[in-house]
Amino acid sequence: MSRFRKIFPAAVKPLIAMAHLPALPGSPLYDAAAGMSGIVSSVRRDLDVLLDAGFDAVMFCNENDRPYELTAGLESAAAMARVVTECRPDSVPFGVDFLWDPRCALAVAAATGASFIREVATGVWESDMGLWSPDAATLLRERRRLDAEEVAVFMNVTPEFASGIGRRDPAEVAASTTVSSLSDVILVSGKMAGAVPDVATIAGIREAVAPEIPVLLNTGARAETIGQYLKHADGCIVGSSLKVDGYTWNPVDPDRAKRFVDAARSA
Repeated sequence: MSRFRKIFPAAVKPLIAMAHLPALPGSPLYDAAAGMSGIVSSVRRDLDVLLDAGFDAVMFCNENDRPYELTAGLESAAAMARVVTECRPDSVPFGVDFLWDPRCALAVAAATGASFIREVATGVWESDMGLWSPDAATLLRERRRLDAEEVAVFMNVTPEFASGIGRRDPAEVAASTTVSSLSDVILVSGKMAGAVPDVATIAGIREAVAPEIPVLLNTGARAETIGQYLKHADGCIVGSSLKVDGYTWNPVDPDRAKRFVDAARSA
């Protein structure tokens, strides 16, 4: 059984909700007055709403550590691990995403018992963070070294805030990534957090990738349109549209969260 199906043995098209962390210590937007306890309280509040709405899994992410780093500091890894440990749910699987350091995400996942990570692991990109050249070979060797073989790696092949250097289209990149870089899951994103990719892009990638490799919508999922995407995608990750006013850095809105799950389940 694939790592993905071990995580989701019963969910046909899993719905994964983002648990966004407020800015961590050392980052420009960190709220020193609230401190680490404020971060934990914020995440716990959102997590309770997401679990009550009925999502199949949650993913912790340092979404507000803007500007994002390609190499995490030790303080960021330590803070992320503390928050995940204090907030991790018992009732559903959980994952970790560190923007944008795959090795940090993997280390936190291994330390906290997470089932999966989400990262850009392949390719070369020009991006808001500068030239971006991730290393899947090092990441997967690190997974073996840490004895974290059960941690699934969800690989984003159309990353936000970036464009690829090269001539291959997303479907070609996705198909290649599953062979050369052993991705457990392929993720398809829009141009920014909360931005939706074209339905045709999702459809083309799903057709190009072997059927046993899941393809998930990674950004832009909304209650009003999720049915269009789940015709092709094998599940989705959703964050921004669940927030108050649909704004990424607001708290989760219980009505929006429940409405999204209802819409996706009926798609």
